Amino acid sequence: MADFSHLLPTQFILYGDDGYDSHVVRLLLEEKQLSYELALIQDERPEEIAELNPYGTLPILVGRDITLYELTVIFEYLEERHGAGKLLPITPKERANVRQLAWRLQSDWLRLGKILLTHSDSFDKQSALRAKKSLSDSLITLSPIFTKQEYFLSDEFGWCDVLLAPLLWRLPSMNIKLPSELCKPLIEYQKRLFNRSSFKNSLKSLPNYLDKHSE
Repeated sequence: MADFSHLLPTQFILYGDDGYDSHVVRLLLEEKQLSYELALIQDERPEEIAELNPYGTLPILVGRDITLYELTVIFEYLEERHGAGKLLPITPKERANVRQLAWRLQSDWLRLGKILLTHSDSFDKQSALRAKKSLSDSLITLSPIFTKQEYFLSDEFGWCDVLLAPLLWRLPSMNIKLPSELCKPLIEYQKRLFNRSSFKNSLKSLPNYLDKHSE
């Protein structure tokens, strides 16, 4: 088993790929202004992945004395452990509301997005067609909610925005094009997310990734 005792409390190693979940964790780390090394896994996974995570999934966040591999657990740990860039509100009631909204996003929009981003060797065309229509219709219908506040149902950037930004960045990969007239508030919201320095930094570690998604 690898020894990570040399890491400082604010240093991490992130085992990740170019997928959605790994992007969320990179964005989290950037928002928290934490130092991390990206161990980019592209094809065959090294043996140490199985040692770090019995499920063999990515991403895996490794600190000096902790190893985490579930997205919400990673978020909760970073939110509780590191004070900078708080992504949940102050009061218990507000925090519960945000956590519930995040759960709904993961159950609805993100579930559909992951169907569309499935690896080609297990891609189901019929499921993808249904998911694409459902996600597109939902984004168009809910676009007006972004007219009232700067971020997702909030004046402050938060956990829900961290979840949404990597999904919205991948809309071209899902062959989803938002109609400009119907989705102007959502498109403006996307621009605000993509222009954040934390989001730009979350893309820098992936070779050619920025160019590929900007075509």
